[in-house]
Amino acid sequence: MRFLHLSDLHLGKRVCEFSMLEDQRYILEQILALLDETPVDGVLLAGDLYDKPVPPAEAVRLLDWFLTQLAARKLPVFAISGNHDSADRVAFGSALLADSRVYVSPVFTGAPQPIPLQDAHGTVDVYLLSFLKPAMVRHVWPDEPIESYNDALACVLRYCVPDPGHRSVLVAHQFVAGAAACESEEPSVGGVDSVDAALFDAFDYVALGHLHSPQKVGRETLRYCGTPLKYSFSEAGQHKSATFVELGAKGEVHITTAPLTPRHDLRGLRGSYMELTDRSRYEGTAVDDYLHITLTDEQDVPDALARLRVIYPNLMQLDYDNQRTRQQQEICAPERTESISPLEHLAAFYQLQNNQPLTAEQTAFCQALIEEIWKEGDTV
Repeated sequence: MRFLHLSDLHLGKRVCEFSMLEDQRYILEQILALLDETPVDGVLLAGDLYDKPVPPAEAVRLLDWFLTQLAARKLPVFAISGNHDSADRVAFGSALLADSRVYVSPVFTGAPQPIPLQDAHGTVDVYLLSFLKPAMVRHVWPDEPIESYNDALACVLRYCVPDPGHRSVLVAHQFVAGAAACESEEPSVGGVDSVDAALFDAFDYVALGHLHSPQKVGRETLRYCGTPLKYSFSEAGQHKSATFVELGAKGEVHITTAPLTPRHDLRGLRGSYMELTDRSRYEGTAVDDYLHITLTDEQDVPDALARLRVIYPNLMQLDYDNQRTRQQQEICAPERTESISPLEHLAAFYQLQNNQPLTAEQTAFCQALIEEIWKEGDTV
């Protein structure tokens, strides 16, 4: 049985205020063409279907179009919500979608139930496990000792034991300890959201989402497929791909990848203003790529961003690397942490954990609490 493993579509995402919707549609059309050339028995969508819990209407229409295209090809789809998604919104209409064999993870209420598929080797059970937080699991099992993300996942999987006589696939969206993250993935402070890879040992293949770099974690069959597009300049050196997983008889899993070519690449350029505006240097190159340009001029170039965009229309970021900027970095780096207030540290941590900022009421409460703690410390 053969699956296509995708994750982290982040439909509706903006990178440096540039909308990625047209690029996302382009890459989804490419994925559909791949499926027409390389037939599969199902598609695994491992979370972060959208970039925000309340996605723009255009992103919703794009996902609707993509799922309709997959259903028209008679392909079962197994989709879960990720940390960027609203589980309630993703689960909307799931019972109706299941009639078209588009299976969507429900809002978490307990251990996932297997969705069975059949082939010449017997049964393949697919389990859909949306992004979990400890509070979600404590709500279902209040008597379980759950303090961490690892505790939460371990608890759920104790109630979700795959049939050892069947082949099993788990679709999940978590940060597995030992995996490599990049700047666009918002890892939690101190790695508190990481889970142990050994928790997944009972499953023949684990289709992971959350991290944008394609990679295995420990064993070959515990895998992040990565994003189909580059979403930050920390990913500029990556080669994006579609991951195909083939399950033979029990214990036989083969993994292959197919390259994906974006409508516009995302990459960095470096040089002086004169070098980068020299026609002989840029003529014949992909000047419409999404670019981060680093100028090496010692003096700032007046109106450099607008002038460079005449040649490079999709210039996203512009900065300088020269003696002045290097000195500023050396001076500011040790002072940066000390200059951030306790409330700013807390607000940044809350944003990373919850994917939303503190409300005005929460900010006022936290500030009052910090002041009270500091006042008590002064009296000791």
